[in-house]
Amino acid sequence: MSTQRGKIVSAVLQILKDKPEGIRYSELFRAVKNTLPEANDNTVHSTIWDLDKKVAEITKPERGIFILRQYIKEGAEIKLREEKISKGISESAFYASFADYLVKDLGECTKAVPLGGNRFGDRWGTPDVFGVYKFSETDRIRPQPEIVSAEIKTDTSQIITAFGQACAYKLFSHKVYLVIPEDAERDIERVESLCMRFGIGLILFDKNNAENPNWAIRARANKSEPDFFYVNKYLEQLGDDLKNLF
Repeated sequence: MSTQRGKIVSAVLQILKDKPEGIRYSELFRAVKNTLPEANDNTVHSTIWDLDKKVAEITKPERGIFILRQYIKEGAEIKLREEKISKGISESAFYASFADYLVKDLGECTKAVPLGGNRFGDRWGTPDVFGVYKFSETDRIRPQPEIVSAEIKTDTSQIITAFGQACAYKLFSHKVYLVIPEDAERDIERVESLCMRFGIGLILFDKNNAENPNWAIRARANKSEPDFFYVNKYLEQLGDDLKNLF
């Protein structure tokens, strides 16, 4: 092991000693960089991402959570999982904030509303946020309104599922956004590449802060023509929201 990697491992062990509850990958990376600011970012990433397989004292009781094995006792993994669920913020807590972000920050919609659930009533899914960009009556040229849909996921293990749902929304949307947690480090570049290939926008956010999710755009959605048979079909399912949007 190189001298720099050895220093990184030593730093990780010291950090984990003060974290009996465990620590997430992104937090661990930042803590190592605070301890060893001169360390190369890529070297830190490549050293710590699979330390549970290289260092006997370290384990991962949950995906993306590092903890010293000495802190894992009988039933501790179950307790950790239960605490994670109880402290987790539901996806729906982010819907209204993202709808506001689409309108005020990205300017992709003139109006947007939270949906979620099973509003559209079929296995193809319902967007978490549904918006419309409607051109002003004062515009000399007024194209038809553009429909924007978004799929938000807080569970990083469900990113592939979320991408598939986002693809399905292109049936009835001019633009589609996939919104995933910023701590999905190992998946972000691959998802971004796929989104660019399919014309889907990609947004990152802090899933632990519903008050200030820190929405960050990685790729803007490309406009494409939807299938208007499905546009009309799903618009009929919006009820009162249809009046609010149009």
